[in-house]
Order: sequence, then C-alpha cells, then structure tokens
Amino acid sequence: MTTQTHPLQDSILLFSTRIARLFAYGSVSVILVLYLAQVGLSESQIGLLLTFTLIGDTAISLWLTTNADRIGRKRMLIVGAGLMIFAGILFGLTNNIVLLFVAATIGVISPSGSEVGPFLSIEQAALSQSIPNEKRTGVFAWYNLVGFFATALGSLISGGLTQTLQSSGMPPLESYRIIVFSYSGIGVLLIALFTFLSPAVESIHTNNNIKTTLGLHQSRNIVFKLSALFALDSFAGGFIVQSIMAYWFFVRFNVSPALLGGIFFGANILSGFSSLGAARIAARFGLINTMVWTHIPSNILLIFVPLMPNLPLAIFVLLIRHTVSQMDVPTRQSYTMAVVSPDERSAAAGVTGVARTIGASISPMITGLIITNPMLLGVPFFLAGGLKIVYDLSLYFQFRSLKE
Repeated sequence: MTTQTHPLQDSILLFSTRIARLFAYGSVSVILVLYLAQVGLSESQIGLLLTFTLIGDTAISLWLTTNADRIGRKRMLIVGAGLMIFAGILFGLTNNIVLLFVAATIGVISPSGSEVGPFLSIEQAALSQSIPNEKRTGVFAWYNLVGFFATALGSLISGGLTQTLQSSGMPPLESYRIIVFSYSGIGVLLIALFTFLSPAVESIHTNNNIKTTLGLHQSRNIVFKLSALFALDSFAGGFIVQSIMAYWFFVRFNVSPALLGGIFFGANILSGFSSLGAARIAARFGLINTMVWTHIPSNILLIFVPLMPNLPLAIFVLLIRHTVSQMDVPTRQSYTMAVVSPDERSAAAGVTGVARTIGASISPMITGLIITNPMLLGVPFFLAGGLKIVYDLSLYFQFRSLKE
C-alpha cells in the first residue's frame, strides 16, 4: 500500500525507526557476550563470532546501500529489518556454533549497541534531501541524540529485566534468550514503520550516463580517503564495543546485569547530549575542528578506564568520557554530506559506513584472543584509545583545508 505523506512525516517516521532500532541494539548488546558464554562458546569463539557479525554486515550493507537509489530506499530498509528478524530468531533458537555463525554473517545484529546494517546510510541520504544544508548538522545531531537515548533505554531495560528474571529463578540463559527474541520482534515493528514511508524518500536521478564506482563519480577520491580514516577509527573502536566493555566490567568487578544496564544507560544518555552539543560547536569552530579536538580528550579518558582501582572510579571516568565521546558523529556525517555531490550522498554514506564496519569487524576477534588472559583485560582499552588518537591527528592534517 502506498501512502501520500508530507516530507516532515517521513522525517518523523525515520526518527521513529531510529529509536526502535537503537533500542533493540542497546538491549541485545548488554547481554550478547554473556548469552554466548552461557550457550557454551569460549572467549576466542565469541570474538570470532562478533567479527563474523560485522563482516557479514559489511557485505550485505555494501550491496544494499549502493543499490538503494536504483532499487528503492524503502525496499532496502525493509530488507534490512527482515535480516534483523532472521538474526534474532536464529540466535535465540540454537546453540549450534555453525548456525550461530550463519546468523551472525547473514543477519543484522549489533554487538556494540551502535548502528549496523544499511539503515543509517539510507536514512541519512533521505534526511539530507529534505532539509536545508545549514540545518543538516543540527538535524543529524538530534537524529543521533534520539538514537543514544534509545540505546540507553534498551540497555537499562535489558539489564533490569534479565536481573529480575534471574532473581525470580529463571536460568541466566533463558533470561538472555528473551531479550534475543524481543530483538526480532522489533524487526517486525520496523517493517511496519518503513511501509508508511512516502515516495519522497526515494532518490531523484538526474544523469544516468555518468560513469560511477560504487555510486560515486567526482567525489570518489575524497570519499575513499575519508573511508580509510573512518575504517581506522572503527577498527580502534572495535576493541571495546559495548558487549566487550560490559564483559570487562562483569569480569573485573563482578557487576550484575542490572548495574551493567544502568552503566550503559548513563553512558548513552551522556553520549546523546554530547552529540547534540556538537552542532553549536561546529557552527563556531568548523566541522573538522569539532570532530578532532573533542575526540582526543575522549580517547585519553578511555585509556584511563582500566587503570582505575575500583568500580566507582571506573564508572566515573567512563561516564566523563561519554560527555564528549560522540561530538564527532553528527559532524562526521554532516561533513561527508557536505563534501560530495547531492546525487552521491547515498553512495558516500554507504561506502564510508561500510568502511567503518570493515574496520570494526577485525578487532573483536583480536580482543577475544586478548581477554582469554585475565592479566590483559585492560589492553583493548589502550589499543582503542591510542589508535583513535592516531585517527584524529591524521584526519586533521589531511582535511583541515577542505571546504565544509
């Protein structure tokens, strides 16, 4: 059924799907590693599975995002939601490692609590063509803010619910499995919401004779350079995805699922507000300056988290870190849209997004090997923070002179 809606209503729908999706990602990320450990996987197998999750997402997202403008953005969003349903059902039904790897590779599931799949790239392109350029960073900031709030709420409810169920006598495995099946249920909701998007979200083709590479033409070199840097940033971030960080708190301080949910609820709320503050800072100092000089302090604080001698201090440093940790997100998204042609935006968002996923897909496997040794539990924090600082400085020196 095709419905005629105003572009504003499309924007509201896209914000709504962002909220539902990030709630699902936040809820499953808190318990995912704990669930896989209960199923019987070793730390190294879990790390490898998380890597396959992101590798599969990379391949699927690249195809969906680079073909979305031709086949239809709405159709591709619905396909992505279907892959969420597939992943949640298969993860919940089996403890067979082969089938789990199939679900991780083909399906869409987030071990980090952040965006995976084709959704973000396609939604960014749809939003960008419906708002003035000068408002883009602000809209992206709000778009990220609601996502962080949704992730935070998902983390809080997931941790609290599993703790309550376990306290009432339910085995941990079954309590985690309820969250996994709920993840699939949210995939069904997403399909319903995407169905109501209007034709206004679709791409407008102006010249079909332009030779393109992955949907890119004149901005190809810029996008590839940005993609390489964004891949480095995500490779660094992959060492401490939310699932791994939750596991670190559990092993290091024996933190309960309910408290884990509370920690990441607070962290994501603060991340959301830091994202919102980015628009004002960028308006004054520029997108690149905002991306770099708010990100470096965040990464220094990340390195300090495992050095804290007790749980309260570790939580405090983590939360302080999240007050500035995400200011680079809406500015990065807006910068990518600013330096490419309008008819390359879907492809640019898709290619840079896939590059980020490729980067993030490798490091969880390395982390899985590292954390098998309890003496090395803090090493992923050091690797992540150090490599992210290298990314920040590289980005600044390569792109500080390019228009915004």
